[in-house]
Amino acid sequence: MTDAQTTEAPPAAKPRWRRVLRSLTIVTSIVVAIAVVAALGTGLWLQDKLGGQVDHLPSAMPAGDRPAESPGDSMNILLMGSDKRVDGSVAGQRSDTMMVVHVPSNREGIGVIGIPRDSWVQVPGHGPAKINAAFAWGGPALAVETVENLTDVRIDHVAVIDWEGFKALTDALGGVEITVPNTVTDGYSGRTWRAGTQRMDGATALDYVRQRAGLAGGDFDRIKRQQNFLRALMAQTLSTGTFANPVRLYGALDAVTKNLSVDEGWSTGELRDFAWSLRSIRGSDVAFTTVPVKGTGMEGEQSVVYLDRQSGEDLWQAVREDTVAEWVATTGAGLPSDVN
Repeated sequence: MTDAQTTEAPPAAKPRWRRVLRSLTIVTSIVVAIAVVAALGTGLWLQDKLGGQVDHLPSAMPAGDRPAESPGDSMNILLMGSDKRVDGSVAGQRSDTMMVVHVPSNREGIGVIGIPRDSWVQVPGHGPAKINAAFAWGGPALAVETVENLTDVRIDHVAVIDWEGFKALTDALGGVEITVPNTVTDGYSGRTWRAGTQRMDGATALDYVRQRAGLAGGDFDRIKRQQNFLRALMAQTLSTGTFANPVRLYGALDAVTKNLSVDEGWSTGELRDFAWSLRSIRGSDVAFTTVPVKGTGMEGEQSVVYLDRQSGEDLWQAVREDTVAEWVATTGAGLPSDVN
């Protein structure tokens, strides 16, 4: 099993850029390398080479009335995974992964809230639909507006990554060890995942996190798998082997920046400052959870997920008040859960 613990030099002896890299790699595993761009501040060559690979999405934030701004220095990021790299043309694309990442003002923890892609919600200008349709119909701006209308939470920034970026990052790290709790067969591909810990390359890990058919919990188990993968990716990224190998570390940064898009309002300097503010975050400071749901059902010929608005309001209120850590401690909903 990959050892996620590292021996660190005293703070005074550790170069600033190396501490920035350590903080950004933690965020890489969670916010899919938003903070990877922090490394671009370590030198003009890195900035020119890697910074030029990050796409900036025009008009990614909605206009008009929006929820109140996030309190203090807290930040809410809408993270979406897509089948294609986003270059401003999003016709026909649907985000198969959607998470709200809450970073508190005190920078003492991060909350990652998964929203099932089949959640039945009101999409502004279109009426009731699955939440992932918003991205296809109106790009990041409509996705943000839909989430803000659902949660009454202000989204400060957007990050979109092609799932191919996860694949490339996994391969750049030499594979990721993932524990499969139960033997299960993919109902579509016929592939069987055997219980136990196994090292997966990028293509295998991508198949693993995308499976839904054959999982008892369907899309819910799919979200848990994705979160399980992110935890494993975090452990591998934080391993001594990654930091001790400049080629591997650069490969990880290169893989991510080639597949990352952020809103045009998020400059390289702001990304660098954001990553630096998270320099003390460790894997144990990250809580994954899923928005409360009532169950599943059918809308016409579509299988959908119905959200539990009343229970969800408690969670979103905690986000609005910057008290997610307290909510997690009280409910235990942010603790690691079993996956299939």
